Amino acid sequence: MMHLYDYWESGNGYKVRMMLHRRGLPFERTELDILKGETRTADFLARNPNGRIPYLVLDDGTGLAESNAILWYLAEGTPWLPDEKLGRARLLQWMFFEQYSHEPFIAVLRFWNFANKLGEHSADEVTAKRAGGYAALDVMEAHLAGRAFFVGERESIADLALYAYTHVAHEGGFELGGHPAVTAWLDRIGGAPGHVPISEVRGLPAAEGDRGAGSS
Repeated sequence: MMHLYDYWESGNGYKVRMMLHRRGLPFERTELDILKGETRTADFLARNPNGRIPYLVLDDGTGLAESNAILWYLAEGTPWLPDEKLGRARLLQWMFFEQYSHEPFIAVLRFWNFANKLGEHSADEVTAKRAGGYAALDVMEAHLAGRAFFVGERESIADLALYAYTHVAHEGGFELGGHPAVTAWLDRIGGAPGHVPISEVRGLPAAEGDRGAGSS
């Protein structure tokens, strides 16, 4: 059975939990509190020298790091990953956007709030992060106007990657009232079959899991 090393508040860990639950794949889970340095122990660093979660151990014992790489692996051969070349490239476009233009602003401000670190940063730093976050939301809003999903006509892992931190953007002080297309998309993804909230951190035992790629 697959084993996920995770932290319940992490949007990156949540991406993987969402995908595992959508596919009904059985997995066990170990909670590692990043605020207590539990990803920096010798035991975990021996598994993942980068000292970050999520980290997924596959059925054969192989380990896989980086949330979007894990999403791609879990989506291979399923409807969450387009078959056509251009569709796959566009999916990667949005996953890179999430990592470089979205997460460094929206996720970071949320973390500063959550970890009580906001006071350690200057007003200019906070203002810059907030501006970057709203710029990302504006790009998303323009793209989602008139369409239901980021790539193609159905949910893909690009949607899951972007949903993870966007749906908790308010925890970083972002208001989504001016982004109706983003808000409607959040409702759409959050209402999909197999969806679990970020606060639900259970794994899936084998008896419940492995319902197949088309279960969404």
